[in-house]
Amino acid sequence: MAENKDKDIVMKCRHMEKVYPGTKALDDVDFNIYRGKVNVLIGENGAGKSTFLKILAGELEPNKGSVFITPGERMAVLKQDHFMFDEFEVVETVLYGHKRLYDIMKEKEALYAKEDFSDEDGIKVSELEGEFAELDGWSAESNAEILLNGLGVTNEFHYVKMKELTGTQKVKVLLAQALFGNPDILLLDEPTNHLDLHAIKWLENFLMDFENTVIVVSHDRHFLNKICTNIADIDYGKITMFVGNYDFWYSYTQMTQRQLKDQNKRVEQKIKELQEFIQRFSANASKAKQATSRKKLLDNLQMDTIKPSSRRYPFCSFKQDREVGNDVLLVEGLSKTIDGKKVLDNVSFMIRPNDKVAFVGKDEIARTTLFRILMGEMEPDEGTFKWGITTKTAYFPKDNAEYFDGCHDSLIEWLRPFAKEGEQYDADIRGWLGRMLFSGEEALKEANVLSGGERVRCMLCKMMMSGANVMILDEPTNHLDLESITALNEGLMEYKGTLLFDSHDHQFTQTIANRIIEILPGGIIDRQMTFDEYIESEEIDAIREKMTGEA
Repeated sequence: MAENKDKDIVMKCRHMEKVYPGTKALDDVDFNIYRGKVNVLIGENGAGKSTFLKILAGELEPNKGSVFITPGERMAVLKQDHFMFDEFEVVETVLYGHKRLYDIMKEKEALYAKEDFSDEDGIKVSELEGEFAELDGWSAESNAEILLNGLGVTNEFHYVKMKELTGTQKVKVLLAQALFGNPDILLLDEPTNHLDLHAIKWLENFLMDFENTVIVVSHDRHFLNKICTNIADIDYGKITMFVGNYDFWYSYTQMTQRQLKDQNKRVEQKIKELQEFIQRFSANASKAKQATSRKKLLDNLQMDTIKPSSRRYPFCSFKQDREVGNDVLLVEGLSKTIDGKKVLDNVSFMIRPNDKVAFVGKDEIARTTLFRILMGEMEPDEGTFKWGITTKTAYFPKDNAEYFDGCHDSLIEWLRPFAKEGEQYDADIRGWLGRMLFSGEEALKEANVLSGGERVRCMLCKMMMSGANVMILDEPTNHLDLESITALNEGLMEYKGTLLFDSHDHQFTQTIANRIIEILPGGIIDRQMTFDEYIESEEIDAIREKMTGEA
């Protein structure tokens, strides 16, 4: 096959090892990366995905082994430092993505600005102009502007300094920087973080048309399924390559695990039968030969040597103590201004039993503000809301710092105040924590030392214990690995109560929501339909454009 020819290899990893104190992140990693493939790197949080990308990018050195890049291949990396280019203009920041082209432009500018322009300078300029033309330098600025506009950074921001942009705009500019100049190898670490739906869709289309090599880490399953051709799975410090998208990999691994489990069950049953026979008849002379032969069989009978995955999936199951009545929530004319900007403008809607409502829109602050008002954490400027008398609510805030910062309690003690009567005992609380993968000594961790993902799992544990019939979740998939997102996704699909939530995870929203409410300047769009139906609706686009002037 052509794929196996050396000319198609753009990068080789040979016997690569990376060790941190107490753990081996990568262990004898050895494989090739081929031209034109979109390689998605997956693994549990802490498995070594970002470490591997940094080694490929040359930002980290492995303890052993090496990375070989085919000579002449240009690599581009999505920068994670959002303040690195604060003094650069936006277009200039994008151009910096092709460092050689950028350096030529700066060198040309310096030479042309010289008052004592010499013959040698003229020869140098001529050489630079030739290389500049070869690199398509005359189209560079217009190409940079096309990328920026595609990602939603419009013309009025192209020549302002980076420090004047919002955090979300900076993310988009840095992404445009990585994409600029058609790099041969593109390294992207969580490229959809902080992107709106329009920008994610644009990026999906860009990468699907991109003919060179991509290596990407992302927790967005819809995005992964759209773009990827190969899965690189990090487990036990090793990297195993699979052809196909994320859903194919997930289905395949789940099927393999089931088959292995079934096979081992059969082996275990056989072992048990043989052991019972040996025990029963080994002292019986007439059966001694049979017992001996069965003992030999038992010695040769082994469990399957396939190493099971190290991945652990949390168990997310949300049960309501009682069903909600007909009256759930009535919102009338809510308005709220924050820092001089009206984030909620005359918002009105009614929530019914069994509604699973996804709140969408470009303004994250608007959604968080609405949720905080509904939970009594903030007062509206205008309007009212009323919960039904049978409702019991539980809230998952986007910012959970107040629950953990400065708290030195163990997780058992942290969770105890949220336990129902009769469930305050350590064994009961450990049971809840175990569902969220805090078993054994992990349950004794201090709350203030938890990672972002661990904090989210604790908050979900609290939600499960609540027995609420109405839950409000503000970006619950943030900080979670793919395994935890999948478990939460399945748990909320099974939840029988009413749900109000927002999420950047396309698949999460599509599979859970039966109703979409988009918060816009001047009001809302409210439709009983799936997320995919909503974003593909031309009628919705027309209404949005009428309300905002944007398609």
